Amino acid sequence: MYPTLGLVNEAGEVAGKVKKIFRDRQGVITDADRQALTLELGDVLWYLSELCTRLEIRLEDVAEHNIAKLADRASRGVLGGDGDLR
Repeated sequence: MYPTLGLVNEAGEVAGKVKKIFRDRQGVITDADRQALTLELGDVLWYLSELCTRLEIRLEDVAEHNIAKLADRASRGVLGGDGDLR
């Protein structure tokens, strides 16, 4: 449970930083923003990796399956919309 909560928390921190970039600077991303986002995304990556480790799922498999899923959706013209089974 811990890595799942950590993942959600860190993803929220990324979203908060991006929100403030759009709210305060109309979406203009500075080098300082990139540095801060790099640190937060590193935390997201660590928790995702830890969750995969505990679930005995290879992170590489997650990435490969996602790339294949998105390529399939793109080829069928269903990237937009809702639901996992598009």
